[in-house]
Amino acid sequence: MPRSRAVRAAAVASAILIALIVWYLGSPLFVRTSANEAIPSAAASTPAAPSATTPPLGATPATKTDAGPTVLARGELQFVDSLHNGKGPVMLLGIGDQRLLRFENVAITNAPDVHVYLSRETGGKWTEATSLYLGPLKATNGSFNYDIPAGTDLAPYKSVIVWCRAFAVLVTWADLKAA
Repeated sequence: MPRSRAVRAAAVASAILIALIVWYLGSPLFVRTSANEAIPSAAASTPAAPSATTPPLGATPATKTDAGPTVLARGELQFVDSLHNGKGPVMLLGIGDQRLLRFENVAITNAPDVHVYLSRETGGKWTEATSLYLGPLKATNGSFNYDIPAGTDLAPYKSVIVWCRAFAVLVTWADLKAA
C-alpha cells in the first residue's frame, strides 16, 4: 500500500509540474500588455545650456523653435505565421542629438522572453553578433520607444527584429526604408 501512495503522489506532482510548464510556455500567447509612451520632445532630450550673457533690458530673448522629431527611417511589422506576427509602423527618429526606435500603435503576438534588436539584414534574417540589442519588448500593444546608444552609426541597420529567446524564434520584423 505505501508504494501505491508514493506512485500516486509522484504522478500528481508530475501532473502539476507539467501544467506549470505548459502555462509558462503557453500563457504569453493569450496575455496582452499595453504601453502608451509619448515621443520625447527636443527640449527634453537636450540639456539646456546656461546663458552666458543676459539680454539687454527691453530686448526680447531669442526663442528656440522645437521642430519636433525627424523620421530617419520607417517600416511595417510583418506576418511570420499564425502564432508569430505583428502589425503597425516602426520608425527610427532623431530628436535633437537623441536617436530612438519608435513602435507606433502596434499589435504584436506575445511569447516568453521577447527582445528587440536592430539588424544589419532584411527579411527577418539576423544574427545576434552583428545586431544592436535594444532591450526586452515593452508591450504587445501600443506605442513605445527604445533609446539608441549615443554615437551609434545607424546606416548599417536595415531592419527591426522582435525575437523570442526562449524558443529561438522570430516573432515579427520590419524592414526599414529611409524616410
